[in-house]
Amino acid sequence: MLKLKLAAAFAVLASPVLATGIEIEVEGEGANGTIKIDLYEDVAPQHAARIAALATEGAYDGVVFHRVIDGFMAQTGDVQFGKIGGDMRMAGRGGSDQPDLPAEISERSFERGVVGMARGPDLDSANSQFFIMFDAGTFLNGQYTIVGEVTEGMDVVDQIKLGKGRNGAVIGQPDVMKTVTATE
Repeated sequence: MLKLKLAAAFAVLASPVLATGIEIEVEGEGANGTIKIDLYEDVAPQHAARIAALATEGAYDGVVFHRVIDGFMAQTGDVQFGKIGGDMRMAGRGGSDQPDLPAEISERSFERGVVGMARGPDLDSANSQFFIMFDAGTFLNGQYTIVGEVTEGMDVVDQIKLGKGRNGAVIGQPDVMKTVTATE
């Protein structure tokens, strides 16, 4: 019995510490500054872990805000096709080299500053992309995973270069997540 308790205690100590947030350094024509996001590892543990892991690996460094819709949201996180200097026509169509995640739908509401996971038509298709709400979007409730919220830097979010047209594709030089760091 003591061996089992010791083994369980060691497993907890040996498991990686999950970051509780990320810090994004943004630069570009629109926004320049820092955005701090609290990740909801209690609400969306798999999605929070994915974002923290990608941040720790440096996968988000140099990724652009490719889809930005005034009054709605700013989307980023395409680590496959969304790197600055790449072919921006493909930005928003990729993910990471990890498998897609099953949705973690909660009772939380999409309000200003909330961070949601972008996905395709399949509810269980979120991967690396996420979006930050400029304003409330309660019509998204129950359809997308809420993974966190901005705790500092909404003024920076508000300055992210807007896209054009109905889909909000950013034309020209998009603002970029210069560095993304996992925080405790």
